[in-house]
Amino acid sequence: MRLLNPQKLKELQSNPSRIRNICILAHVDHGKTTLADSLVATNGIISPKMAGKLRYMDSRKDEQERGITMKSSSISLLHSKGAEEYLVNLIDSPGHVDFASEVSTAVRLCDGAIVVVDVVEGVCPQTQAALKQAWLENIRPVLVLNKMDRLILEVKLSPLDAYVHLTQILEQVNAVMGELFASEILARTIPEKPQSPNDPDKSSSSLYDWSTGLEDEDDSHLYFSPDQGNVIFASAMDGWGFSIEDFAKLYAEKLGVNEKVLQKTLWGDFYLHGKTKRVMKGAQEKAKKPLFVQFVLDNLWEVYDTVVVRKEKDKLQKIADSLNIKLTVRDMRHTDSKVQLQALCGQWLPLAKTLLDMVCIKLPAPYEITEEKAEKLMCSATERFDSLPSETQQLKSVFLACSSDEDVPVIVYISKMFPMERGCLPQYRSRPLTAAEIAQRREQARLRHAQRLAQSHDVPHVGGCGDDVIPMPEPHLLSHGDEIKTEEQEAQEQSHEDVFIAFARVFSGTVKRGQELYVLGPKHEPQSALEKLKNGEIIDPNLTLKDLKSGQHITRVKIDQLFLLMGRELETLDSVPAGNVLGIGGLEEHVLKSATLASTVACPAFTEQAQVVVPIVRVAVEPAHPQDMAALVHGLRLLNQADACVQVIVQETGEHVLVTAGEVHLQRCLDDLRERYAKVPINVSAPIVPFRETVVVPPTVDMVNEAIQDQSIARKDGDTENTDEVITMCTPNKQSTVKICAAPLPTEVTSLLEAHTELLKAMDKHLHFKAGHQTEEQSSQKSEDFPSDNTSGNQMVLTERTLKAIETLKERLKDAFSAAGDEWKGAENQIWSVGPRRCGPNVLLNRVSDYDRPAIWQRLHGSDPRLEYDSSFVNGFQLATLAGPLCEEPIMGVCFIVEDWTLADKSQLDLLSTSETTSGSQPYGPFSGQMMSAVKEGCRRAFQAQPQRLMAAMYTCNIQVNAEVLGKMYAVLGRRHGRILHGDIQEGTSTFTVTAVLPVVESFEFAPEIRKQTSGLASPQLVFSHWEVIEIDPFWTPRTEEEYLHYGEKSDTGNRARRYMDAVRRRKGLAVQEKLVEFAEKQRTLSKNK
Repeated sequence: MRLLNPQKLKELQSNPSRIRNICILAHVDHGKTTLADSLVATNGIISPKMAGKLRYMDSRKDEQERGITMKSSSISLLHSKGAEEYLVNLIDSPGHVDFASEVSTAVRLCDGAIVVVDVVEGVCPQTQAALKQAWLENIRPVLVLNKMDRLILEVKLSPLDAYVHLTQILEQVNAVMGELFASEILARTIPEKPQSPNDPDKSSSSLYDWSTGLEDEDDSHLYFSPDQGNVIFASAMDGWGFSIEDFAKLYAEKLGVNEKVLQKTLWGDFYLHGKTKRVMKGAQEKAKKPLFVQFVLDNLWEVYDTVVVRKEKDKLQKIADSLNIKLTVRDMRHTDSKVQLQALCGQWLPLAKTLLDMVCIKLPAPYEITEEKAEKLMCSATERFDSLPSETQQLKSVFLACSSDEDVPVIVYISKMFPMERGCLPQYRSRPLTAAEIAQRREQARLRHAQRLAQSHDVPHVGGCGDDVIPMPEPHLLSHGDEIKTEEQEAQEQSHEDVFIAFARVFSGTVKRGQELYVLGPKHEPQSALEKLKNGEIIDPNLTLKDLKSGQHITRVKIDQLFLLMGRELETLDSVPAGNVLGIGGLEEHVLKSATLASTVACPAFTEQAQVVVPIVRVAVEPAHPQDMAALVHGLRLLNQADACVQVIVQETGEHVLVTAGEVHLQRCLDDLRERYAKVPINVSAPIVPFRETVVVPPTVDMVNEAIQDQSIARKDGDTENTDEVITMCTPNKQSTVKICAAPLPTEVTSLLEAHTELLKAMDKHLHFKAGHQTEEQSSQKSEDFPSDNTSGNQMVLTERTLKAIETLKERLKDAFSAAGDEWKGAENQIWSVGPRRCGPNVLLNRVSDYDRPAIWQRLHGSDPRLEYDSSFVNGFQLATLAGPLCEEPIMGVCFIVEDWTLADKSQLDLLSTSETTSGSQPYGPFSGQMMSAVKEGCRRAFQAQPQRLMAAMYTCNIQVNAEVLGKMYAVLGRRHGRILHGDIQEGTSTFTVTAVLPVVESFEFAPEIRKQTSGLASPQLVFSHWEVIEIDPFWTPRTEEEYLHYGEKSDTGNRARRYMDAVRRRKGLAVQEKLVEFAEKQRTLSKNK
């Protein structure tokens, strides 16, 4: 930091009221990094003339080459507002969808956000995602409407048209905020069911309460409005920006109007009456210019027209004199009009000062953290805060106080680990020498030179017969020189090694060098940790992450290195008080991706960060040379630690799989692996895209849209067995028989189950954490569905909101099943399990007439002997849905209906268990395993008895495209089996915003191809959206005369679903039906025509 000495820094860091932790959020290419450059230039770190060109916060080579930000990075800035000085910790975050996880790590550490919107492109998908992330983390946003110069120079709007356009963009942003607000209120206030109308005491009990709770909530603070001071109009590239307040001060004196009145009326439907000089309402109705157009935009348009368009330098000097601005002779002589504009507007309307003033006024300080945010950090949404131990609940006041006193517990949250070359650390950085050090080195150099001269006279010589003399160095001098060279090489290699720095924030207490703290992993539970401490267990200080066993989530670490984050550089600190963002070194062995540091084990692990993007693109990696396998494994471990979103999986086959968020993210990870972490050449497989398997209702038309009449469905491998829908399976020892059939689940039910995955996980953990271990007496004593208070210590206690959400899910499932038809009525009370992993979009229904088993909404209880093998039955269903029969991909949207389940007599089962105990083994294995296998195989056969389909992962593709190349863009999408949803032209431009869906499997190299075909006039943004059924039977072959006529006997056009399925089966080593040699004819050559 160029303008801040260590003493001033320590003083500001100790005062939370003068600290602002903020991040910049926006869609890609909306100007975040350029805006950050303008703010960085105020502290003298870079030249103001280089703002927007240097991209100081983008320190990676590929970031500079691609022109996009790929990581979140922080810098601390000093800002003076009047007599008050503030420390602003600014975090620049990426806007590309592939790096949305970096945005999550930045948002978690901040109290406020600057949301940047391009005024030409408007609200884009990542703008909405950024606003949602800020909302979920309870941080307050302010708005910057950027690239105002494009409205003047590119779109060429008049000032009045630009004003209308700006109001529309402001409405779009506020609509997103209103939607987030309404969804939270509606989720919080779930309406109660009306009571029975038969109640004679309550005549109004049958009336339904239609109020949503929105009317009672205050949303005045929620929206962006220039008159509230939370909106700035700017052009970051030209270095200017202003708020309503700036022009209100200017015109209040000239017009003689109260400044506060002008601040409220300068934006909106107000105009200035020419005769009375009074501000009146109704500018649009009376066809008058609004104040904002008359006093603000007209002047801006005139400046651009004079300086950039007409390039009148004489008028430029007059404008500068009227604004009391001094332009240098160099700026006036410059041939580039943009440089002159930046010199003028940068002094007239300084962007950095205006923005940082708004940040200091409108965004909260660290000690202003709300109770809601504190509870959300300490406790997940599905748990009750009062279910935490009392010692943990007392820490809430510590969060709210944000105190740095000595007796306050230290709490630090690490959001990510980022790599840095060891040579870039402050202790290894070269520093300027003092005069005494220069003199000392000069003396040492003189002594070394004199020593060499003395040695040259004493060196022994080996001569021949005459005059040639060859000097021979002494052996000890040679070895000493070699030793020095080796040490220098080692030092150089070590300087290029990567070390990991923790990106963190202090929420309470003061972190000091030499301090010992607990490292709490993401699965740390305060209750069990406190019990272990009471029982006398001690945490070994030598434990590291790799030494932890199952159930252990705590290590101890001594803090050795604390850093102030300064973009590309680090500065050493001795202590950091509460409320500050910092870097911590030396935690590589203790933290994987995120963790909590605390001085007490009563502190809970912070809740998981909200992930907007699902990692879906996979590749398998292997070293080009087998001897480099150890280096690759080490590199993958480092990559996994350095990237918050990447996942590294070692499959059963020993294959190393890299899971990334998208194509750009994948390319960055592979480059890092080759050049930075593994440093070995690697081979990369074709992208591995996941599929889903499902069944559909039997089709009514064939592939040429002809009605199917008495046509048999084509089956896999020509299988004619079990053509009935109900499949009967027996265990190998014939002691149990199961009848199962499969049916497509109603679409709405599948969507509900998929959307409530976390809720189903919490419910399963709550209700079935002791499944199979409860006695009948415990079951009879506890008859309610969701006990909430008198539960065991290690059981999660659900919040009232979660209980209501479960009831609402049950009601919505009931409505969805009822709407699907009479055969589904009451199915919500027959749900045996959901899968895979007990939270997936498949259902196991219990329609066994004599098996009265509770549904998943209740705990398992009863006296039926089949309950003993219930878990084995459910596990068989889970295994079947985890890997379907088509290509071992998970099943989705299928309901498996159990029609019958019979079990042998209890005496036979007891005899069977006795024989197992005495003999030690059985020819078919344990009965529970047989049960599991029988159910799994039954589900697979029932699945194959229905029309089978593959489901492909789909991207939503948002494309900004010029009207001239719309046809070429449609051609590219058509070749890749994409589908256009809608397209809208942007007002006043020839640019279309097109929304389409595209299969993920067809999306690779899509962006380069569409840019190539459209000459760079189309830029796509891909976001994972949903799963979609591929409407082709993977086993389809032409059968009717029309199909033979249309597709040919060999179906040369190819079956897309079959191609995908065979590719997955081939990769997994499964059998693939294909003819390697279709026509084994002898080749005839030109020389022999026999």
